Amino acid sequence: MSGTVASTDKVPLSAKVSLSIACFLWAISFIATKVAVASVPPFTLVTLRLLISSLCFITWFIVRGSKPKYEGIRWLGQLFLLSLFGTGLHYSIQTIGLKYTTASNASLYAVTGPVTILIIAVLFLGEKLTVKKAGGLLLAMTGVIAVMGIKTIASFDFKGHMLGDLLVFASIFMWGVFTVFGKSMTKRMNALELAAIVTFIGSLCMIPFCWFEMRANTFSILSIGRDAWIAIAFLGITCSFLATLLYLKALKRTESQKVGVYLYTIPPMTYIIASFYLGENIGSNLIIGSLFVLAGVYITENG
Repeated sequence: MSGTVASTDKVPLSAKVSLSIACFLWAISFIATKVAVASVPPFTLVTLRLLISSLCFITWFIVRGSKPKYEGIRWLGQLFLLSLFGTGLHYSIQTIGLKYTTASNASLYAVTGPVTILIIAVLFLGEKLTVKKAGGLLLAMTGVIAVMGIKTIASFDFKGHMLGDLLVFASIFMWGVFTVFGKSMTKRMNALELAAIVTFIGSLCMIPFCWFEMRANTFSILSIGRDAWIAIAFLGITCSFLATLLYLKALKRTESQKVGVYLYTIPPMTYIIASFYLGENIGSNLIIGSLFVLAGVYITENG
């Protein structure tokens, strides 16, 4: 267990900006994924997304004339496990899970993400759980549920969706593990190197699954349409490359719990983006819920 992080540490402005941008990009990713998965099989989608992201990281290193340092087989093994929890396996399980459960079920399970991060961070990183942090987290969670509305909660149906529910919940738990142990790894290497290596390993691990899926479905990459390619490129460049990099940079500078609570800003932003994209009206529940989320984030940051 690493040393305890002082609970009074303020979240640097640069970390706040990084987290806000990352969560905004991830909010858009739900729409982009929906566009892409309509015509591209899940493993193929995840693989292409990660390969594009890996290419971005490789280009970055070439331009800067640098390369990550190799620190031994144990170090590589830790990064391999981290890549499973944060890239290929995480994305794949989540994508497949969404096909076997309802959007309402998935959105409610997503609320548990920051709570998972909090519990793991307290147990394994020695981060302190204060009354302010717990209160802020609870307030932000209330805001997310308000944004979703009574209909979403009422439509929750565990019966007949057990497989999908378990997969979605597993993917959320995996992101919690990735966040906490990614935080631990940022003490040994910079965020850029960490993001690049876990993404590259994840893309390599996904290639065999992609090949098998394409063979089984007689699917060809040449059949992917323009809109799907735009969505995949967006997911690879902005979400898997830029957003992951910004998230890990912020994680290096502040506590896991304070980073995790920002994930609660994703649902309100997704609803706002979707309302503009679909031309829907923004309801009072979205406005009130968003205010609760922002208040909860503020309280947790200063807890």
